[in-house]
Amino acid sequence: MAVTPEQLFAYLDDLGIAHKTVSHPPLFTVEQSRELRGQIPGGHTKNLFLRDKDNALFLVVALEDAKIDLKTLHHKLGAGRFSFGSANLMMDVLGVEPGSVTPFGVINDTEGRLTVVLDQPMMEESILNYHPLTNTMTTGIGRDDLYKFLESTGHPPRVLRISERGAGTGR
Repeated sequence: MAVTPEQLFAYLDDLGIAHKTVSHPPLFTVEQSRELRGQIPGGHTKNLFLRDKDNALFLVVALEDAKIDLKTLHHKLGAGRFSFGSANLMMDVLGVEPGSVTPFGVINDTEGRLTVVLDQPMMEESILNYHPLTNTMTTGIGRDDLYKFLESTGHPPRVLRISERGAGTGR
């Protein structure tokens, strides 16, 4: 059974991680999320749930306007060619539906199947915003607290520059 947002918040509290959550209508895309700019401070992000040709799973997290070339990303990560993970796989591993992908979802990956990759430019932001397992809320946490959370779930992140600034994913 997947963790609920309320259980996630309690987990963050237990770790001593400060967090602030704003409720809003469901958001499915970065473009829809931009309507909230000015209401929610900090770096706004996008999350790519990927699998390589050997079925290794990756969660790539970057600023919303980062350009990520999916055709060459596998070289940077030492993986096979990437495709997007299916909705069923996403639910199985992260406990979320499309439109709600988030690094907070690693709390549901109790088997440690997922490698988390954080884009280095994103980690220059002091506050980072992610959906807390649902796309009807956005939760802001400090960058150091993101590390703390990921490590506490057994998902120490790889931090490297994987993007260029600009719109899109390079698909």
